[in-house]
Amino acid sequence: MEAISYKTVSASKETVSKGWVLIDAENEVLGRLASKVAFVLRGKNKTNFTPHVDTGDNVIIINAEKVKLTGNKLNDKEYVRHTGHPGGQRFATPKELLAKKPTEVITMAVGGMLPKNKLGDALRRNVYVYAGAEHPHAAQQPKEIKLNSIK
Repeated sequence: MEAISYKTVSASKETVSKGWVLIDAENEVLGRLASKVAFVLRGKNKTNFTPHVDTGDNVIIINAEKVKLTGNKLNDKEYVRHTGHPGGQRFATPKELLAKKPTEVITMAVGGMLPKNKLGDALRRNVYVYAGAEHPHAAQQPKEIKLNSIK
């Protein structure tokens, strides 16, 4: 019997090449945007994807205040948080949150689609969300991609 002539190559922290990606959230549906961003953050669009390694790119999202929600979610959906004090449960709708902190809506949606472990925490640090069209990452020369190009 002959020996196998190929090996499965696992990516490691040293062998991963991380790039910068720019995504425009204007007129995009929140859930679809978040799932595609999580896909790129995780690195599943790359050929060397390894489940336990951060193989994804750094993602810059601009125009966060112009994201859309379908149906009645703008008024009916509720985000729940707790202050840590007795009776400290607080509720907010996406409409209120988009008025106060438009970046938070996208950050929470993307974070909910990432793993809930140390790797997920590291991936959450690779997403940068900005309310307007300006961002301070021009030096990284991000490559702009359209959401429908991500499978």
